[in-house]
Amino acid sequence: MNSRQNKLSTHKGFTLLEVMIAMVIFSIGLLGLASLQAISMQNEHASYSRSQAILLAYEMADRITATPSGSVSYVIAANTTTVAGYSTDMCTAVIPPGNNCTTTNIVTYDLGLWKAALPVLLPSGKGSITRVVDVTGFITHTITVHWDEDRTGAIGLNCPVTGAGDLRCFQLVVRL
Repeated sequence: MNSRQNKLSTHKGFTLLEVMIAMVIFSIGLLGLASLQAISMQNEHASYSRSQAILLAYEMADRITATPSGSVSYVIAANTTTVAGYSTDMCTAVIPPGNNCTTTNIVTYDLGLWKAALPVLLPSGKGSITRVVDVTGFITHTITVHWDEDRTGAIGLNCPVTGAGDLRCFQLVVRL
């Protein structure tokens, strides 16, 4: 019996040590899972922003191709925040015969709606449209959408991005 008591006394506290080690390993695993979830949420937000930028660019491309007679007017700078003469009820209904919704009204409405949607759907969202006529007479519009994906307060408008101070960008080229 004495040898049995000796064995028990040498193993005292061993189970407690095993439990403590298991808890440390479990805690490290939980911290890893929390970190993984945080990174996943950041990537999900970045993916959402990129999807919105692509949708906004393609929406404007559709508007430009739907009004080819007004393609000359589909030019706007990135720092322009509002469009002169734009109102939300302008040319929204199906145009009945005799309605005086001109091509200029349609272009103003399209640009105003697009410029209003950019900062709502994207953090620090901005957009620009440039127009070039090449030597063969083809008209090319470059639609650029900028946004602050990392929410760092970046304001640069270089596309492609050249530094940390530049907003993320997406460009779409439309040839008419």
